[in-house]
Amino acid sequence: MSSYGPICDPIQKYPALRRVLLTTLAVVFGGATLLYSVLWIYNNNWEPSVELGYDAEYVPKEHCQVVTKVEPGSPAEKAGLKPGDKILNIGGEDIKSAHSLTDVYARHRPGNSVQMTVDCVAANATVVMTGVFREHSSLSTEGELAGHLGEGIGKTFPIVFLVVGLTVLFLRVEDPNAWLVALLFASFIAAPGLPNWFLGSSPPFRPFALAYRAIFSSLLGPLFYCFFAVFPVRSPLDRRAGWLKWVGLGIGVLVAAPGFSMGERHAPLALVRVIGERSANTLELTFSYGFLALGFVALISNAARASTPEARRKIRVILLGTLVGVVPAAAQAAASDFLGFHIPLLLSLALILLLFLFPLSFAYAVVKHRVLAIPVLLKRSARYLAVQRGFTVMLSLLSVGATLVFALSFARYVHPMPEGAIPGGITLGALFGTVLLWTGTRVHKGVAGKIDRAFFRSAYDARLVLENLARNTRKAKQRDQLAALLETEIREALQPSTIAVYLAASDSRLKLMSSAPQAIFHPVLSHDRALLREIERRGEPLEVPPAQSEGSAELSIFGAVQPECVAPLLGSSATLTGVIALGTRLSEEPYSREDKRLLASVSTQAGIALDTIRLGEEIAEHIEAERRTAQEMDFAREVQSRLFPQKLPALETLDYTGRCIPARQVGGDYYDFLELRPGRVALVLADIAGKGVSGALLMANLQANLRSQSAMALVDLPQLLRSVNQLFYENTADSGYATLFLADYDDSNRRLRYVNCGHLPALLLRADAGDAQGIDLPCRVERLNSTCTVLGLFPNWDCVLSEVQLSPGDTLLLYTDGITEAANDAGEEFGEARLIETLRAQAQLPASSLLDAVVTAVRNFSPAEQADDITLVLSRCRSIT
Repeated sequence: MSSYGPICDPIQKYPALRRVLLTTLAVVFGGATLLYSVLWIYNNNWEPSVELGYDAEYVPKEHCQVVTKVEPGSPAEKAGLKPGDKILNIGGEDIKSAHSLTDVYARHRPGNSVQMTVDCVAANATVVMTGVFREHSSLSTEGELAGHLGEGIGKTFPIVFLVVGLTVLFLRVEDPNAWLVALLFASFIAAPGLPNWFLGSSPPFRPFALAYRAIFSSLLGPLFYCFFAVFPVRSPLDRRAGWLKWVGLGIGVLVAAPGFSMGERHAPLALVRVIGERSANTLELTFSYGFLALGFVALISNAARASTPEARRKIRVILLGTLVGVVPAAAQAAASDFLGFHIPLLLSLALILLLFLFPLSFAYAVVKHRVLAIPVLLKRSARYLAVQRGFTVMLSLLSVGATLVFALSFARYVHPMPEGAIPGGITLGALFGTVLLWTGTRVHKGVAGKIDRAFFRSAYDARLVLENLARNTRKAKQRDQLAALLETEIREALQPSTIAVYLAASDSRLKLMSSAPQAIFHPVLSHDRALLREIERRGEPLEVPPAQSEGSAELSIFGAVQPECVAPLLGSSATLTGVIALGTRLSEEPYSREDKRLLASVSTQAGIALDTIRLGEEIAEHIEAERRTAQEMDFAREVQSRLFPQKLPALETLDYTGRCIPARQVGGDYYDFLELRPGRVALVLADIAGKGVSGALLMANLQANLRSQSAMALVDLPQLLRSVNQLFYENTADSGYATLFLADYDDSNRRLRYVNCGHLPALLLRADAGDAQGIDLPCRVERLNSTCTVLGLFPNWDCVLSEVQLSPGDTLLLYTDGITEAANDAGEEFGEARLIETLRAQAQLPASSLLDAVVTAVRNFSPAEQADDITLVLSRCRSIT
């Protein structure tokens, strides 16, 4: 949580606008909280003007009032009401809450009659009684004085939370932690019950009060957890489940919405309809108290994990105040909500006094231990205004005084003109004052410099050192040299208590390069942090107000010691290439305007030097990367070549061979010869979607799937391919697929069973039947076309098995489109016709020689750089000799 996080680009771009908007929002929120507190206190002191003379206790489970006491001679006794009776309805309205009677009483005057539906204990039946209201009389017995005292203290409940919460908010209006404090304290203000249902308020205020309480009482648990999840640092629970606080706030809003008109948190109506009102309310209470418990866990874990004595000191007071103040009150409220257990008034008073310790402990921690560093902020703000703005105020006063003196003096020399002399003098005096003010502003910079010299002499003493540093940064050749130079010179110039120099490494992260100990500074910063993005956007040193630098979750990215001034190092493209984080100065003076100007100059020169260093590193890395890539690709090509068949299973009736020539060092085409059993071989050819490394990886995946399940081909070849398709579909991206031709050849009967999965038709050249008769006839060509669609695109996939019978002399060619789509310089493709012509022309050659002839023909036709993988499997059926 940090004020540096970009909420909205236009707001972040204009800090003044952001502060105005946040201040306006704070004023609206503060006004609403103040109004609610006033209404709450007022209605706690307001009472109806009538009564019936009995006491009762509301029973939520039965939605009734149980009579506990009836005054002798009262209208209640005359109506027949007795202790133990249950009032179910009064004045035509059911008893829906503890304040239902108050709502009815507010509408009546002394002497009015009212009907009550009562579950009468004596009659063991439900009866209707009529009572006549009398004027309300205040209790004043001696035994009740303590009760009045307790009520009086309880009625001041919101004041402490209101004062502390709004004070913190308006002093730190741009700090999210201050907003969390204010919102949390507003939730505590809304936690007590509704005083007289706000019936004493004017009609316009009552809906506001009910809605306010519904919202903030519903958010008490989530806000309690949110605050301690991120303050003073992020808790371990929030680091593991950062989404949890947002879920809690979201559910809190859902719980608040149905209760706007009642002023109570209420389970969503949809949930009530599903599981019933009692279960839904129990679930809602479990949610609220569960997040309270998570808040305690986060607070205790932060206290236990505080890494420095300063951090432990800051959180110790808040921890003690929270445990002593909130735990007893939360336990009592839980007992009341879940078990209906009520405590005596004096014990309730004690719990309220303990609860006051929570805001008071926070206020003490702010003042004493500088949590949010508000006292330091006030001190430094006053000093800054006195030093930096004093001359402007003095110049304005001198201008006004000179104007009056000039006007009065000029009036003496003007002819007596009662109606015009003084106005003329004032006009000329005003003109003189304007000239004086304009002249003064022109010399303001020089005079302000003298003021700076008087108050911040060390900055002027540092000027020469910093200017020398700005020149020397360009001489650094290594990152560590640059960091050492920056650290040494800046430490001498500005004398910060701590300094850390982070420079961007080759992996773009910011690494601690100076000699600052890693025990107090984090060794690595992530570039995506909100604070780093903010200083990158501003492009100039940012002085961090002390209230943010101490205990800020965002600034804790630097480590245990928080910086007071952070300067960015920007590269030539205005991107962040480094950060200089400076702690408080040893003199305890703030960093002056001159300090930051010269520090910006140093940062600019250091950024240019770092660009030069990084450019040299990138060139060296590029050369090394190219060498390493070439080496790795050679290795990948060697590995892939070993994935192709290294030996051919022996067959008596088939002469076969295969080859793959990748267009790149590795490719996506695949061929294989799988020995299913002696005398049974599967010829496989596949074309993977994609080239290069991606195609090679998919090729290896497909090969592994086929080889691991190849035994299934003997029993059920379609089932084998269905299984391969499923695995290929699950293990590849949506765009990954393969065309495949798989043929199962039986050496005993020359039968060829095959499946063509969207691949190019295999070419089967039948032996020339007329050759034996001495007749020169061309070989007949059969095409083994697709029998199903491609592999890997669809989860539900099936195929059809086809079969052909081979004869001695038949030639079968399986090939990929790298052959037929090879183009010459004119853009003409090699095509199927030329492929068949080549096969026919060289039909007398053995399988391996015929394969070489096909490859040679393709390369002669397309001598340019190979565009696609060339893969083919060629087999010739032969007679048994």
